[in-house]
Amino acid sequence: MIYFHDIDPIAISLGPIQVHWYGIMYLLGFASAWWLGKRRIAAGRLPGVNTDGFSDLLFYGMLGVVVGGRVGYMLFYALSDFLANPLLLLKVWDGGMSFHGGLLGVLGASWWWSRRHRLHFFDTMDFVAPLVPLGLGFGRIGNFIGDELWGKFTDGSWGVVFPTGLPAPLAQLDTAALKAEFAAGALNQYARHPSQLYEAFLEGLVMFVVLWIVSAKPRNRYLISGLFALMYGLFRFAVEFVRMPDNGVYVAFDWLTRGQILSLPLVALGLVLLWLSRRAPVLQPVLPAVSAGAKA
Repeated sequence: MIYFHDIDPIAISLGPIQVHWYGIMYLLGFASAWWLGKRRIAAGRLPGVNTDGFSDLLFYGMLGVVVGGRVGYMLFYALSDFLANPLLLLKVWDGGMSFHGGLLGVLGASWWWSRRHRLHFFDTMDFVAPLVPLGLGFGRIGNFIGDELWGKFTDGSWGVVFPTGLPAPLAQLDTAALKAEFAAGALNQYARHPSQLYEAFLEGLVMFVVLWIVSAKPRNRYLISGLFALMYGLFRFAVEFVRMPDNGVYVAFDWLTRGQILSLPLVALGLVLLWLSRRAPVLQPVLPAVSAGAKA
């Protein structure tokens, strides 16, 4: 059952134009957020905001994800590379995005949009939170296809042999030679946890199901945002135990990773928001007004 990773990161090639799976995953994430958000707007879950207003929110959110995610990655995980070559910041197509940086970008964009529309910031975030997990799941699948962010070695039968995770002598072999070694069982010892797929399941599917079901009815302000922050922080912290630390370096204790440290504030924030939600008001839905033309 051990799998040899041999997926071309380029989905489509049209002459000099190459479409990467990583980019397609981002498009799927934004498309799912758009479709789900339109349903919630039609149900009046963000009173006073129509489809045009939601389109603006999604656009600013997209900018926040891309800019914040890339800047966060450079600051949190590749600062020395960035200082040596600042143009790396623009090479989004090569991968390298930070969830925590993207989250900060989305928070900033949503705060600015909420202020313009005179909405409580956390009413906006409670609306947005259920739209995000599918995009996170698609992004992790993109990481898996791109042969990046793989896990630690495993003896499990579900392990994956990632070519970029092989030691130097083997990493120099071409794909055909590696496949021959794999067929002979010589690479089984290098099988790794597909941690990207673990995260796709937990951060994508599980978080989406929970948040979508809980938010199906109006809830106290802060509750949905709190659940999002708490679940992501816990899931990310747990998966880090089977995921290779960033740059192969532990921050402390020979097990604590930078990803875990960045997730702890989310766990704390989630608990605080859940506590605040106990006495917070409930935003009641207001169905959008039907235009005269639509009535006719």
